[in-house]
Amino acid sequence: MSRKVYLNGRFVDKDKAKISIFDHGLLYGDGVFEGIRAYDRLVFKLGEHIDRLKRSGDAIMLKMPMSKRALKKAVIDTLKLNRLDNAYVRLVVTRGPGDLGLDPRKCKSGSGTIFIIADRIALYPKKFYENGLKIVTAKTRKNYIGAINPNIKSLNYLNNILAKIDGIKKNSPEAIMLTYDGYVSECTGDNIFIVKRGRLFTPPRTISLKGITQGAVIAIASREKIPFKEKNIRLGDIYKADECFLTGTAAKIIPVTKVDNHTIGAGKPGAITRRLLLAYQELTRRDGVRY
Repeated sequence: MSRKVYLNGRFVDKDKAKISIFDHGLLYGDGVFEGIRAYDRLVFKLGEHIDRLKRSGDAIMLKMPMSKRALKKAVIDTLKLNRLDNAYVRLVVTRGPGDLGLDPRKCKSGSGTIFIIADRIALYPKKFYENGLKIVTAKTRKNYIGAINPNIKSLNYLNNILAKIDGIKKNSPEAIMLTYDGYVSECTGDNIFIVKRGRLFTPPRTISLKGITQGAVIAIASREKIPFKEKNIRLGDIYKADECFLTGTAAKIIPVTKVDNHTIGAGKPGAITRRLLLAYQELTRRDGVRY
């Protein structure tokens, strides 16, 4: 069965889905997106994803071409049409076609491009969830927050791609990104947590993307009475942590057992990581929009 893609109000075969070469999303990365998960015909945190998409659009003065309600329906319809019970959904909104200038006003108001792709995805092999990831630190620094707000989930991902390339050069599936002044921000596609003496920490969410999965983990920690705090983290804090794990819509929760050749804790997924993972798996079975 050929996958169908939602494109500007209609469904087309994925091989026939086309946008203008003058679309500012292509020319300048001028657009926003969300990655969304469906588990057993339940779209996890769909409302939160749509809300974040809208906030990202507002931040760059990009008007959504559809209402939140219509966006949710389009996501559900895409999943139904492709007969996917478990899937990863990519929802993209661009500024739309314009001219070769940077001025966003050259893109006709209300003419933004929207497309939705739904397919299966396995970001990491099962063995990494069982045994943990070995990751590295990227030499590429995170964009300065005064230049690019990390909580705008935009199509301009070159900063993350350059850091990803740093990881690839070291044969690592993921890489930690530091701020200009040396604090841990996030990874190229995931948020990061550490555990020390039974306490859970993540970098301040002013210097990294406020992740939907990250927020779910923080809420689970509160219910499970696991002490949690946002704090500035240095690489040394990770090296000396008892546990470390990453979170993301595509990655879910994945343990990290080595960073830059430093073994984390006992070198295997820790008890709190496993506890949070089990609780997260249970959450995905009940928190979402059924289709």
